[in-house]
Amino acid sequence: MSTDTCVTQPASTPGFISVEALTKRYRPDMPPVFENVSFTIGQGEFVCIIGHSGCGKSTILNVLAGLEEATSGHVIMANREISGPSLDRGVVFQGHALMPWLTVQANIAFAVRSRHPKWTREQIGAHIQRFVDMVGLNGSEKKKPSELSGGMRQRVGIARAFVVEPKMLLLDEPFGALDALTRGVIQDELLKIVSATRQTVFMITHDVDEAILLSNKIMLMSNGPRARIAEIVVNTLPADRQRETMHHDPQYYRIRNHLVDFLVRRSRETDRDLESSATPRLVRPGLDDGEGEGDGEGAAVVRNAIPIIKAVA
Repeated sequence: MSTDTCVTQPASTPGFISVEALTKRYRPDMPPVFENVSFTIGQGEFVCIIGHSGCGKSTILNVLAGLEEATSGHVIMANREISGPSLDRGVVFQGHALMPWLTVQANIAFAVRSRHPKWTREQIGAHIQRFVDMVGLNGSEKKKPSELSGGMRQRVGIARAFVVEPKMLLLDEPFGALDALTRGVIQDELLKIVSATRQTVFMITHDVDEAILLSNKIMLMSNGPRARIAEIVVNTLPADRQRETMHHDPQYYRIRNHLVDFLVRRSRETDRDLESSATPRLVRPGLDDGEGEGDGEGAAVVRNAIPIIKAVA
């Protein structure tokens, strides 16, 4: 049952999700983990957040989920202030968190009954099967978690989150423990589901390439304590980009270079620049500053020099 509080918002207020001056402090004698964090997410947007360990990414996600309270600030979703857990927000954690004594079908059914307590067994079964098929688990409905691979267990967690048809999906680095091949397959399945359901997604990742593939926008957090959203990077690659071909687009490397440079260098240098403004800078790498005009030999050298990098977990 939702514990969200209805609030009156001006008609012109932008964003399906509005985070306003969020601050989290665990002890009064210690600096806050993050402070004055503000951003908006439009309905149907897929937003990734990247930052080094300790900057408060998971805490922000928990506040959005209603699982944790901020020290100050507000989170508004669809004109209602988030003040506790709700079926309107589905959460998938890095660990699948399945009930080991239940089958795939029963684990998902548990979520369906919480959303639709008056449904018949036939209605529940048909609804479950739709999402089992969607995540590619057809034929595994009667298996228990111990009989599934790590990737299959995570698919059950994704199906369980989607089956309640939430207004927003919150993903806390859900693919971090998977091997690269399995992670790629599930990423592709997630994109198909999000496209079919027009879901709003907020996702934590430490993988730069994952963020570029999946998201419309990428939020970059400065280092903690007193972390902030330093920049919001607009993903200017085509919406129909594919994993196999997106690296052929010169814009991919401009975005990737910008993200890597932030993680390696600028995440430690932005605190003093953020003192004067609570509004994150909106960035379109290679488009706002005129870089990347032409695509000659120098661009090819940059491509070959790019390291594989993740934020420190």
